[in-house]
Amino acid sequence: MTVSVAVLFVVNTLRPEWLRDTAPASVVAILEAPAGAERTPAAGSYAAAAQRSMPAVVHVFTSKKGRSQRHPLLDDPLFRHFFGERLPNAPEQRESGLGSGVIVSPEGYVLTNNHVIETADAIEIALNDGRQFPARLVGRDPETDLAVLHIEADAGLPAITFSAGDSLTVGDVVLAIGNPFGVGQTVTMGIVSALGRKQLGINTFENYIQTDAAINPGNSGGALVDSTGHLVGINTAIYSRSGGSLGIGFAIPVSIARNVLEQIVATGEVTRGWVGVEIQDLTPELAESFGYRDVEGALIAGVLRGSPADRAGIRPGDVLVGLDDKAVRDPKSMLDMVAALPPGQRAVFHIRRGTQKLELAVEVGRRPTPPASR
Repeated sequence: MTVSVAVLFVVNTLRPEWLRDTAPASVVAILEAPAGAERTPAAGSYAAAAQRSMPAVVHVFTSKKGRSQRHPLLDDPLFRHFFGERLPNAPEQRESGLGSGVIVSPEGYVLTNNHVIETADAIEIALNDGRQFPARLVGRDPETDLAVLHIEADAGLPAITFSAGDSLTVGDVVLAIGNPFGVGQTVTMGIVSALGRKQLGINTFENYIQTDAAINPGNSGGALVDSTGHLVGINTAIYSRSGGSLGIGFAIPVSIARNVLEQIVATGEVTRGWVGVEIQDLTPELAESFGYRDVEGALIAGVLRGSPADRAGIRPGDVLVGLDDKAVRDPKSMLDMVAALPPGQRAVFHIRRGTQKLELAVEVGRRPTPPASR
């Protein structure tokens, strides 16, 4: 028995295959598609739209110089009394950021959000195919939160196709493409929840597409495309209490993005009309105090001295009810209509002043460009 166990141990150690069952294993019959067979898209799949638009969506990496925070003890007067002024300054370091962008032209123009690149002193673009390029800032428009970058590439660049105007309706399926949290290019799907969202306090000029497609930090500047893969918006902001997606995201419509893009490429900036007034909602309480029976129009709360409105005779307390042949319903519509006027053009402002109805000709000025944040 001892010899048999010893022999079994040696064989199992040196030649284990001798002890295995050499009977052929049973074969399971399976069906497999032939190699190279054409894949049929699944019902309801948006793979074609994603594949059409994904190559044009890029990663935007930014960096800027900064200083690390000093230890609070270094600013203590008693500590400095003993060690003098020979304490080292805080070392310089580079702060990095990330976002997304969309190649909108084979010539290398890229649309992104202004807040993605606003404080950067170095910008790099990474394509979906692995290529990387330094980017140059062509121009920016803080009032719509858009910016245009340019990259130089030897080979052709994949450019996205714009949709034909604002063709969306509530309930349409949309895809959000970007680089959330820096994990890599990601596609999420949702529907258009609402159109024309305004007065959110995000930017001066607002007309957002609201969607429940997941948009997270890093998606800013990425593409919102329709079910055919055509660009319908630039992902910009989310409503969130935690920093992650709660199903309420906002995108700038393609009509606004295209107008800003064309102006920046042509002149390096966006030009808008301006008359130099401060406006506010005409509430029922204010309307009653001014003796008005309704709250239609925009209340002129202030007039900048020497501005086009001041020269035309507009006064604080006036109510703007019409601009040329268009009715002014509220301050937001008035701001949009004035901004759309080219500087130098004369426009007729229809004013209510107490019981008077006035028509004042105003020569539209140029809206000042907000300074860059640093």
